[in-house]
Amino acid sequence: MTALRVLVVDDHSVVRRGVVSYLDVLDDVDVAGEAADGRDALEKLDALSSAGTLPDVVLMDLQMPRMDGVAATGEIVRRFPSVRVVILTSFGENERVHAALQQGASGYLLKDAGAAEVASALYAAARDEVYLDAAVGRRLAQEIRGPRSGLGALTSREREILVLVAAGMSNKEIASELVISERTARTHVSNVLGKLNLTSRTQAALVAVREGLVEPG
Repeated sequence: MTALRVLVVDDHSVVRRGVVSYLDVLDDVDVAGEAADGRDALEKLDALSSAGTLPDVVLMDLQMPRMDGVAATGEIVRRFPSVRVVILTSFGENERVHAALQQGASGYLLKDAGAAEVASALYAAARDEVYLDAAVGRRLAQEIRGPRSGLGALTSREREILVLVAAGMSNKEIASELVISERTARTHVSNVLGKLNLTSRTQAALVAVREGLVEPG
C-alpha cells in the first residue's frame, strides 16, 4: 500500500509535534509538513503544489487564529480538489461538525482518537469516503432520529441573538453588538422566530425569560 502524505495543521506547536510523532509510528503514513493555522496551511499547500508534492490528506484542527479550520477546509477543497481534509479537534458539538462537513471535510475525529482510528480516517478520506468519530456519529444519528425543538433547535449564535432580542435591541443594534451586517442580524432573528414557532420579538423575549436566559424586566 502506498504511504499517504499528510499535512498536519494545529496552532499549538506542542500538540502539532505530538500529532506528527503519532503519525510517524504509522508505517503507511508520511508527514508532508506542518502548518500553524489555516492561512499557513494554504501557503504550505501552494508551495507543495508548485513542487508537485501535494499531500493526500490535511489533518486539521478547528479553532485557530487568522483562519480557522472550517474556513481553511472550504478553501482547500476549492483550491486543491485532490486533497482531502480530516478534522482532528477537541470540539464535538453537532454545530461544528455540520459546519466542517458543509465545507467539504472528509472526516471528523476528536483528539482522544487512537492511532488506528486516525489511520482509518486518513485512508477513508483518501478513498473519498467520510469517517466520523463514533461519539460524533451517534450524536448526528440522534439528531436525525429526533429533530430538536424549542431552545434545543437553536445554534449557539441564535441563542445569543435571542438574548439580545429579549434585551430590546433592534436588528441594527444587534449587528453592531456582534460585529455582523444588519442583513445577517435580520436573518438570524428570522431563524430564531421560525425555529421557536413565534411571530413576534415580544414573544421571543417572553420565551427567553421563561427559559431563564434573561432576568424578568
